[in-house]
Amino acid sequence: AEHNILMHPFHMLGVIGVFGGSLFSAMHGSLVTSSLIRETTENESANAGYKFGQEEETYNIVAAHGYFGRLIFQYASFNNSRSLHFFLAAWPVVGIWFTALGISTMAFNLNGFNFNQSVVDSQGRVINTWADIINRANLGMEVMHERNAHNFPLDLAAVEAPVVNG
Repeated sequence: AEHNILMHPFHMLGVIGVFGGSLFSAMHGSLVTSSLIRETTENESANAGYKFGQEEETYNIVAAHGYFGRLIFQYASFNNSRSLHFFLAAWPVVGIWFTALGISTMAFNLNGFNFNQSVVDSQGRVINTWADIINRANLGMEVMHERNAHNFPLDLAAVEAPVVNG
């Protein structure tokens, strides 16, 4: 079957969910590490200041919120720890759900976008768009998945060697 998974909108949302989730998690870890509250002296390990299951926060969320709000813009930053952690957990999960929906819709032959027809002007000349570039890339990937004989010139793919008169 000719399924174009790379051009399916739900697959695109899934990729955004997974890669976006890893980006958000890395940003969160960086912000938390940058705003840790030191509970120990210089001679002790910073890890000694945290007891498993303690009630107090180990980092200053106000400082992290202020920094991130200035880095991006004010409303891109969470000032509530619970909503932030819910967002960090929900983003990749929703992305994976969209990927599953995309695969499920392809089972019923609802395929991704295809750009088989190019945009043409009144004279019949092709107006190149990004869709043409994406279509060429998809065709190139399809060709590379075919048997090797299709990628070679016919004289190299022949069964017998050509006779050379010499």
